[in-house]
Amino acid sequence: MLEDIKQIDTNILLWLNGCHNKFWDELMWFASGKYTWLPFYVTLIVLLIWKYKKDAILMILLIALLITMSDQLASSIFKPIFERLRPSQNPELEGQLHIVNNYRGGKFGFISSHAANVFALAFYLVMLTKHSLKWLPFILIPWAIFVSLSRVYLGVHYPTDILVPAILSMPIAWIVAHLYKIYNPKFIKLFNHDVSKNN
Repeated sequence: MLEDIKQIDTNILLWLNGCHNKFWDELMWFASGKYTWLPFYVTLIVLLIWKYKKDAILMILLIALLITMSDQLASSIFKPIFERLRPSQNPELEGQLHIVNNYRGGKFGFISSHAANVFALAFYLVMLTKHSLKWLPFILIPWAIFVSLSRVYLGVHYPTDILVPAILSMPIAWIVAHLYKIYNPKFIKLFNHDVSKNN
């Protein structure tokens, strides 16, 4: 059973990675870039501030906790425990992968930090804004899928490397969203007290 899953995993990887051309290489390289999405993040922050005013302060601050949790889950727990070689680092796939810009990533790839982070952020914001920004999931979820699939296309992750963190990011997002709902009233009260005190 496990071998069958591994084979399916590899087959999907090779199919997606094999659909390469110059356009897709540039697009997927762009999607996977370290600083590509900074304008997108700034836009999200501005949107939250515009929509939620003071309630956005803790919402935004907790994103740091959210990303720390998801990133550490991937980098400090899963990768050292499972030590699963990235496709680009796997000798068995040598010569079968299309490598873009000679990028191969680190040694281990299970699970993807990119996928963990983008899905955690997407689910977190969807949970908190689902009643007032009903259109936001139609942007955030496809964005998270797009970024994650770019990692498979580039040959640095298997499909399960992005599927597992996508699932695990849901409880992480729920925990941080729950913390927001509990502590935001107290935070706003403290914030208002400090502002009035300074005035």
